[in-house]
Amino acid sequence: MTLSIQLICYIDLNSWNNELQNEGAKVELVLIILPVFIIFFIGFVGQKLIGFDIKSISTVALYLMSPFLAFRTFYTNALTMEYFYIVLFCLILAFILLIITWVVGTFMKTTRSELSAMILGGMFMNSGNYGAPVVLFALGATGFDYAVMIMVLHGLFINTFGIFFASLGGGEKATWKQSLHRVIRMPVVYAAAIGILLQESQVTVPQAVINGVGLVADASIPTVMLVLGMQLAVISRKKVAYRYVAAVSVIRIIVSPLLAVGILYFLPVNDPVKQVAIILAAMPTAANTTMLALQFNTEPDLVSFTTLVTTLVSIFSIPLVLFFLGIS
Repeated sequence: MTLSIQLICYIDLNSWNNELQNEGAKVELVLIILPVFIIFFIGFVGQKLIGFDIKSISTVALYLMSPFLAFRTFYTNALTMEYFYIVLFCLILAFILLIITWVVGTFMKTTRSELSAMILGGMFMNSGNYGAPVVLFALGATGFDYAVMIMVLHGLFINTFGIFFASLGGGEKATWKQSLHRVIRMPVVYAAAIGILLQESQVTVPQAVINGVGLVADASIPTVMLVLGMQLAVISRKKVAYRYVAAVSVIRIIVSPLLAVGILYFLPVNDPVKQVAIILAAMPTAANTTMLALQFNTEPDLVSFTTLVTTLVSIFSIPLVLFFLGIS
């Protein structure tokens, strides 16, 4: 009888402990996501109370801050053959998402500007200041290393392809040739190239210089998030086509991770790489897309609202992705 009581007590205590651990994991995941929303909120409130020149701030982030972030990232992360399949995965996923978004946008009879905005929202995910911390929490340092590599590639994509499509759909109605010229003129491309060159040449940059670069680089991410919050504060709902937001949200939150699963099935990569790739593929629209939409006047309200919606939905969708991947 005593043994039975002890066994029941042990089972109850063990179940209670498991419940506490599960609740603790949920709380920690929320705490990781919370800083993103805090920065959004600060930008939102600041714009409501003060009223900043949003485009000027976005220009500073795009032309002055982002190049330093790109340089530091490519200089400090060695590019090895180990990441070949990661590069291949990112390229295939981006291409398929582009085609799907293009087909959906064409079927919905969008304008060129609206189609470009949909591509920005559907093709580019927030793998940096949102995805990488989630991976670190879920998979630890090993997974985080892979996340950084994917983040670097996504950063390069958004600062080349993202700029191209934002420029192509901008208010000035740029031609394909003019859009390519704008990509060529972007300093972030050259900053990344210099970082890779110095990394591969094993040239040591003085620590004092790295510290200075790091200060500007660290400021770029929160600045971009602030810009998003500011843009959300001035969104006029009547200007936002909700059917486009819904279509892009489905592509970003549901289609993208499912595509990642399909692509990774044919690639000889280990389980940690697969898990990281799927988690990042499920991330909401990248905050940088708002900055590009503002810079080139490519339906900034639509892009910003899409980023907000996908980010809010991700609070519920990301835990589901982690659950199906067997991560607790």
